[in-house]
Amino acid sequence: MSRRYGPPARAAVTAGAAAVIARAGYATLRSRPPGGPAAWTRTNHRGEAVSLLEGPAAALGAALASALAPGLPPRARAALVAAGAGAATFGGYDDLAGGGDRRGFRGHLGALAGGEVTTGAVKLGGIGAAGVVAAALIGGRPADMIINAGLTAGGANLLNLFDLRPGRALKVALAGSALIAGTGGAGAARAVAGPAGAALALLPEDLGERAMLGDAGANALGAMLGGAAAASLPRPARAALLAGIIGLTAASEVVSFTAVIERTPALRWLDMLGRRPAAGPGRADTGGTGDAGGVPAVNGGRRIPAAPGVPDAGPAAGATSP
Repeated sequence: MSRRYGPPARAAVTAGAAAVIARAGYATLRSRPPGGPAAWTRTNHRGEAVSLLEGPAAALGAALASALAPGLPPRARAALVAAGAGAATFGGYDDLAGGGDRRGFRGHLGALAGGEVTTGAVKLGGIGAAGVVAAALIGGRPADMIINAGLTAGGANLLNLFDLRPGRALKVALAGSALIAGTGGAGAARAVAGPAGAALALLPEDLGERAMLGDAGANALGAMLGGAAAASLPRPARAALLAGIIGLTAASEVVSFTAVIERTPALRWLDMLGRRPAAGPGRADTGGTGDAGGVPAVNGGRRIPAAPGVPDAGPAAGATSP
């Protein structure tokens, strides 16, 4: 990339490249889905088929654009690619092979303690390893590496917790991108441009309920945003962000994010912005259980990775943590 681009233009070039790659990747995957269309098809709350192929396309666009991003240090580029590719790989494994009968950290770790290795536990370990690799590539003192690994792995998990309604996780990704860029300046804007561009490009598919991020997409974008913060923010800002991620993740075990959004007018308005009207009266997935280990989203819900062609069978995709 040429040095003639100024800092804002460099971020715009990266975001534009990510958008183009994500849209092209999505079109290609839709025309020739690996393993056939049925492997990537799920049924939503309306009884309509939605595709999981948005996730791999988002990960591809964000990672490839970040790898070529002008103005990013080589180690930051490598860390973003490692974070996105690792999270997408293990998230995709959970999308395609996961049974969904165990959810949340407590569910997966409890199963592991009983001798059962769930796909979610494999994903937990894999994304944790991707976070460590990304942190090592960024470098720094041991304290910085611990924070950076936590940001990458924690970001992957947290964004996935929001993938419960059309467009919600992508809106959170865009808001997170703006927060990181506003805190860290031009360098941070360049770092988040890849995931932000991919998220914006695929938002219409998600809002239109034609496709969904799934674990592959939500984990990848979240990991890359965490990696972008790790590569561009000062230590106090990174520590504060990691504390927020840990707090929200812990809260998700006992509090339903959807219930909170539903009873908060401003959040509900933002959540519904651009979405199709609700299929029916519905109700929030409450019941005293958090989004990480909560109730399958069925009445008015969104994310139901059922067996292909079987409505309302299986847990909410974004509700599986990690």
